[in-house]
Amino acid sequence: MSRIGKNPISVPSGVSIDVSKGNLVTVKGPKGELTQQVSPDLGVEMEDGTLTVTRPSNSKRHRSFHGLYRSLIANMIEGVTNGYELNLEVVGVGYRAENKGNLLIMTLGYSHPIYFMVPSEVSVETISAKGKAPIVKLTSTDKQLVGQIAAKIRALRKPEPYKGKGIKFVGEELRRKAGKTAAKK
Repeated sequence: MSRIGKNPISVPSGVSIDVSKGNLVTVKGPKGELTQQVSPDLGVEMEDGTLTVTRPSNSKRHRSFHGLYRSLIANMIEGVTNGYELNLEVVGVGYRAENKGNLLIMTLGYSHPIYFMVPSEVSVETISAKGKAPIVKLTSTDKQLVGQIAAKIRALRKPEPYKGKGIKFVGEELRRKAGKTAAKK
């Protein structure tokens, strides 16, 4: 039995959930509205402020979908109540990041600045303090979307293992390597 799928989801006050025909789940909350198409094999029931996802059989396909859609719906409820935030740190001499609305302008050691258009569902903010690396702050109600945008921004200049220059998540531990001089003795 799926350990994640069988757990009921408690729905906080201020959040309304609508399950329409075809298993289209719509979650509305104080921060916004999200929709997710659930597999037609699964059942989604709302009772007394708790939401449960049920499956028709114990086949591998139904078991995997059971936990997946339960997690997706739980993430949607968390997103419309609290939202999701990811912080990226731009580390390197001369590396800069600034935003104009949803346009992110970064100088990452290339011969040209990089312009990255962030979707309107994700809000972007840059924080620059003297003596510290610039931080790009991404916030959204959609966990998957904010993670995907953060991964695309990080891929523009991944952190290198010798000096640690590049774009990394705040708090990310980098695997550092010793340079050539450490090998000679």
